[in-house]
Amino acid sequence: MKAAELLIRCLEHEGVQYMFGVPGEENIDVMDALVESSIEFIVTRHETGAAFMAGVYGRLTGRPAACLATLGPGATNMVTGVANATMDHQPVIAITGQAGLNRQHKISHQHYNLTAMYEPVTKWSAQVKDPDTIPEMVRKAVRTAAGEKPGAVHLDFPEDIAKLDTDAAPLEIVESPHVMAEEHAVKRAATEIDEAAAPLILVGNGVARNKAEEELGNFVEKLNLPLVHTFMGKGALARTNQHSLLSAGVGGDDYIACAFRETDLIITIGFDIVEYPPANWNEGKTSIIHIDSLEAETDQNYPVKHQLVGDIQSNLEGLTKACQRTHTLPDWATEVREQVLNEVESARDDTSFPLKPQKICADLREALPERSHVITDVGAHKMWLARLFHTSAPDHFLISNGLASMGVALPGAVAAKMVYPNEPVVAVAGDGALQMTGCEMETVVRLGLPVIILLWRDEGYGLIEWHQLKHFERDAHVSFGNPDFLQLAEAYGFESIQITAADELTPALKKAVELNKPVFIDCPVDYKENMKLTERFEQLSCNKKED
Repeated sequence: MKAAELLIRCLEHEGVQYMFGVPGEENIDVMDALVESSIEFIVTRHETGAAFMAGVYGRLTGRPAACLATLGPGATNMVTGVANATMDHQPVIAITGQAGLNRQHKISHQHYNLTAMYEPVTKWSAQVKDPDTIPEMVRKAVRTAAGEKPGAVHLDFPEDIAKLDTDAAPLEIVESPHVMAEEHAVKRAATEIDEAAAPLILVGNGVARNKAEEELGNFVEKLNLPLVHTFMGKGALARTNQHSLLSAGVGGDDYIACAFRETDLIITIGFDIVEYPPANWNEGKTSIIHIDSLEAETDQNYPVKHQLVGDIQSNLEGLTKACQRTHTLPDWATEVREQVLNEVESARDDTSFPLKPQKICADLREALPERSHVITDVGAHKMWLARLFHTSAPDHFLISNGLASMGVALPGAVAAKMVYPNEPVVAVAGDGALQMTGCEMETVVRLGLPVIILLWRDEGYGLIEWHQLKHFERDAHVSFGNPDFLQLAEAYGFESIQITAADELTPALKKAVELNKPVFIDCPVDYKENMKLTERFEQLSCNKKED
């Protein structure tokens, strides 16, 4: 067979089901090989969207999806989405077409050294130079992408290599062993927890990635400890669980900051520093027990006293058995939880227009079934949703807080709907982020996916304005114009709904779920609440400096 056919056969053998991308001249052999393949190729409207789709698919399934671009501008377009997958720990195999080896030694049309370009944003980047090495390279690519911690890998495929014949065949798949912490390490950690006055758990995305929510729940219930989620760890403990203090991650002090200042021991589980910088919640004085698949990153504000490295499920189970003390849930934990829930509840009956962010969050939660999937883009709306929209299962609220690239929500919703065809999927985006990948509305309609887009419209880059007002008390260069979004969405094939009053959003969302078709909801938002929130944070009792 040709090398391009072998590449596809090896990907099939490794369980790859989808490839997202844009065809080009230098990858036509790969495109042709896909015609007879079980791998479904999803044509996207931009290479960045292709990588975002592959990343979200990888996060939700734990299995790598592939994304494909041609050389030159196609490959450079795809870099942002690939970098996003790596920083958010999503398994992705990025494949680029490339100029033939016979012209790579000189300046040549659309040729860049893509192996070098992708190296900083992937776990591994390599070029195929011999067809017979393809089975080894694909096996390594899949193992590297899916292994802890997951991320993107890159294979550069020159067009002349793709056409060569080969007799090579896919390699046998060997399962990776589970690694556990040593028994003495578990006992030391258990003693530390038993002797602490007020331990606090911080949960990251690694719990969902390792499917350790049951073991986490048993640990929390036996020890009776309060728990905080990072934005990307949401849902590891159900929102209705009284031990859950919900989520943390806002750059400034929030209610959750009070909890971190009360604790004398922080137990991080499946936590990645990229999710929530330790300097935001620990001044380096509070000791940490680190439970994760890999050793802790070195950070002066992350003083690890004990580490349980390896399979999170097994280590949590062993630690739960080793701990002897049931703690008393502190009053401050209950107070923090109530403050967050009260903020949501107080907004439900707000009648002001444009809608306040708190109101949109409350209405979204009220309107959607529990088993819905919300994917937020990056912007001020991300901060509000991360604080106030809560779930009862992992990966039902997806947020990018690694690279945190604008434009991720709509492509991500495409992948989420492919994985969960029978559950509502909502892409929440600001008018700045939506315009970056809005072309994928055509992909949604072409694939027949009933995705709901909820637009928070404020005619500007609201998050940047928020930062400017906090630092300089004025804004600069953050405003822009918008198209008629309703007409734009309808032109793509969406049904459009305009929100003109505060009481219209909940019924509009419920209608969108019932319609089971692509629906676009344009909701104006009042971001004057941003600075009001900043002022409230400053008045929190635990944030006031002592005289």
